[in-house]
Amino acid sequence: MDADTIARMIEAGLPGSQARVQGDDGVHFEATVVCAAFAGKLPLARHRMVYATLGELMGGAIHALALKTVTPEEATAGG
Repeated sequence: MDADTIARMIEAGLPGSQARVQGDDGVHFEATVVCAAFAGKLPLARHRMVYATLGELMGGAIHALALKTVTPEEATAGG
């Protein structure tokens, strides 16, 4: 599994989102996801939305995914 593939899957599953994913070992990744659909949602709900785009890869091919989830407004504000 590579970071670009994960980013594409997240962006496909969350229309209008932008995902930046990094990971050097192929199983541990860090991602920043900017998505308007996160508005009004708590961090746990936002993370679940991202995990849903990756399905069974979570806990399998993707051993760990550290997430930062923000709305476009939060990203602009530096949040």
